[in-house]
Amino acid sequence: MEVFTWRSAMPASAAEVFAWHARPGAFERLMPPWQRHRIVERTGTGILDGARSVFELAFGPIRVRWVALHSGYQEGRQFRDEQIQGPFEVWLHTHRFLPENDETSWLEDHVAYELPFSPLSHVMAGRLLGNMLEQVFRFRHERIRNDLERHRRYSANGPQTIALSGASGLVGRRLSTFLSTGGHAVRRLVRPPARPGPQDIRWNPNAGELDAWALEGLDAVVHLAGENVAEGRWTKARKADLRASRIESTRLLSQALAGLRRKPRVLICASAVGIYGDRGETPLDERSAPGEGFLAELCQAWEAAADPARQAGIRVVHLRLGTVLAREGGALGKLALPFSLGLGGRIGNGRQAISWMAAEDVVGAIYQALFDPRLAGPVNAVAPQPVTNAQFTRVLARLMSRPALLPLPALAVKLGLGEMGEALLLKGGRVHPARLQAVGFPYLYGNLQAALSHELGV
Repeated sequence: MEVFTWRSAMPASAAEVFAWHARPGAFERLMPPWQRHRIVERTGTGILDGARSVFELAFGPIRVRWVALHSGYQEGRQFRDEQIQGPFEVWLHTHRFLPENDETSWLEDHVAYELPFSPLSHVMAGRLLGNMLEQVFRFRHERIRNDLERHRRYSANGPQTIALSGASGLVGRRLSTFLSTGGHAVRRLVRPPARPGPQDIRWNPNAGELDAWALEGLDAVVHLAGENVAEGRWTKARKADLRASRIESTRLLSQALAGLRRKPRVLICASAVGIYGDRGETPLDERSAPGEGFLAELCQAWEAAADPARQAGIRVVHLRLGTVLAREGGALGKLALPFSLGLGGRIGNGRQAISWMAAEDVVGAIYQALFDPRLAGPVNAVAPQPVTNAQFTRVLARLMSRPALLPLPALAVKLGLGEMGEALLLKGGRVHPARLQAVGFPYLYGNLQAALSHELGV
């Protein structure tokens, strides 16, 4: 039997750290972004004795089914999960929460495991597994520590009830679990054909339908829904769909909020740095005028669609998103595989600017916008240091220990992807987060290498 233990200081009491683990979304928050997983089934209640979780882990093309059973529950002190089906002969993971004082504690993960291999492969696999466990638990403790510190900044506001559209999207998934592990109630806006749960709010923007009565008494609304601009050529029909998914949904939601008797304090709406257009090396911030082109026009109309909520006295924040770095999707999700195979390279001449932000910092920016009244109107959700495409390529290739020798010519982008490829891959702007910096937003990954390392686990 092998034993692995990882122990870290936590900036919260043992009871608070335990409560974080016991809330919905903790499992998702603890899964590293580079580890593909899928939850198949859950039975029982949270981490209480007898609760059971079934999930799949993907290792390349191989999928491993894991069934875990919770036991040993001692509120505020410990709980266990035991593999009853999976890749190990034995896996018993004890989570221990050790008090230090009223404000700090220690978190200890103790894993006893046995590998199903012969003695020779046992030694080789054991070394590899030891390194993997250290990598995973270092990530998990860092994630918990960061979440606790962020939640503590606004703990005086108490638990909030927050409606969220786009909860299944790249940012929405992370935001939803971050909020729920912090003790907030998340109510998803769900459209057909998905079946709403008991706390979900039904809407169908395409048909102009929204259960407005269900919005009464909310503390805040975060609106992230909208079709992906990077999926497919921008045909006339595709442009119409993109406009409708952003402008009409925002108008429907903001009009409903404006008509409520008990209005939310704040509406946070996604927007994009595409509003500035292609501006080359010109430094841009929230005071900069909009640019030209389809994306700039779309973003202007998108933001204007929230006017009914603003006019009704709701604080409205337009979160102008740059390139969001997340291993499970978006630009990084698409680039990771070719770069890992040594097939990556700059796009075009590589001089176009990329204004980026780590997904965890996007979550943090939204969280600060929920509570900080100084944030209103446009807020650039980008890191302080934009980079060129060539710089981004070099850092990504170096982290993956691969060459980046296969550039993608501009002509190939234009022929293959048309206007969409040209706008998203060959153009850009050096966008700066002036308003986030003015309110002292604490970036976790303001450096490109740190952001990519965190997402890729390298």
